[in-house]
Amino acid sequence: MIIQISQFILGLSLLVVLHELGHFIPAIAFRTRVEKFYLFFNPWFSLFKTNIRGTEVGIGWLPLGGYVKIAGMVDESMDTDGLKEEPKPYEYRSKKPWQRLIIIMGGVTVNFLVAVIIYAGMGSYYGEKYVDTADLKGGIWATEVAQIMGIKSGDVPVAVGGREIARFDEVSVEMLLNAGSNLTVLREGERVDLPITSEFIAKAIAEKAPWMFPRVPYVVKEFAPGSPAEKSGMQKGDALVALNGEELVYFDEYLERIPNLSGTEVTVTVDRGGQRLDLPLRVSDEGKMGVYYQDNLAAFFPVKTEEHDGFEAITYGWSRAVSTLSSYARQIKLIFQPETGAYKEAGGFLTILKQYPSTWDWEHFWGFTAFLSLALAFLNALPIPALDGGHAVFAIIEWVTGRAPSTRVMEVAQMIGFFLLLSLIILANGNDVLKALGL
Repeated sequence: MIIQISQFILGLSLLVVLHELGHFIPAIAFRTRVEKFYLFFNPWFSLFKTNIRGTEVGIGWLPLGGYVKIAGMVDESMDTDGLKEEPKPYEYRSKKPWQRLIIIMGGVTVNFLVAVIIYAGMGSYYGEKYVDTADLKGGIWATEVAQIMGIKSGDVPVAVGGREIARFDEVSVEMLLNAGSNLTVLREGERVDLPITSEFIAKAIAEKAPWMFPRVPYVVKEFAPGSPAEKSGMQKGDALVALNGEELVYFDEYLERIPNLSGTEVTVTVDRGGQRLDLPLRVSDEGKMGVYYQDNLAAFFPVKTEEHDGFEAITYGWSRAVSTLSSYARQIKLIFQPETGAYKEAGGFLTILKQYPSTWDWEHFWGFTAFLSLALAFLNALPIPALDGGHAVFAIIEWVTGRAPSTRVMEVAQMIGFFLLLSLIILANGNDVLKALGL
């Protein structure tokens, strides 16, 4: 938990500071006074604060983001006393609309560019790893959720919505985002189109788990305590190849049959270094053999790695940032489709925390931080008052019409936006609380 919290705080702090710098730098460039620059919010008191060239710089105690307070701007503080006077040259409201637009959208721009830089660095340092669907010789293992739409174990997914997909890890996401279209699979050499229904999407989201896996042989990884299989003489590294004389290769085939043999004596045939051995064992009353299977895909499939160096790394970073942002936007769209039940899965800070592993993994940390940066960019760009996108709308309106909205209009809009934003925060973090309570 300490490692998860450390990664969460580091990632969030990095993104918040860079986002606020995205506002701060153009504000200073346009000679606009920045009164405060804070990491985290500081109602009532600050953990730390100092003054740097007229700007109060500090760290708040409430880790829900951060802010810069720009003179002459109606923001979430709702401090409008100074706005009753004539605009001063150093205030935000005295700047030209296009300058205000650059200032207010600076944070969103920086968040997007941060993701591009991280992805470019990851593409160069780690490379891009994936399993090609063409290498799934045994096809996939279809769970009960997948079977709702007619997927069968052994199918090989090749396209979603008519678009060919080579990378297995993209298939599930594309299926969620393409309700009403088809999943195309190879089944016994023939292409079969299966409709992606709303019923399937709702069930898949509710289950909170993958619904298809690459089909792998049943190779022994570990034994559970008191394992009937271990007592029978089975060893780590054995590959199960038959059950009661029936040739069975894949893990899911045993998962389907063994529970129906609870409390009975069976014969399991294993391949040990090229030699086949028949092992008699008694399946437990719970319908288990007590064997954990080898789930490392690299042990069975060639994990391809595409390396991106030099200028290619930059183009890769840009392309991945754009595609990830597009995918995220489509996922948000699901929340507003009640029939999918996606709104129940909207998560807050606890959900974000859980995305970080319990061991320090720099590759995962940077990958998720890049994704989180894009999520912040998208959410902040929404045209909701109180968010950057809402302020941008007002700047654009003035730019086009030549008339600035009144302070009163800005105040009311800010209040409406604040309550909308608060509702979203309550929904997301409320879901976290309900999940934590098991409700």
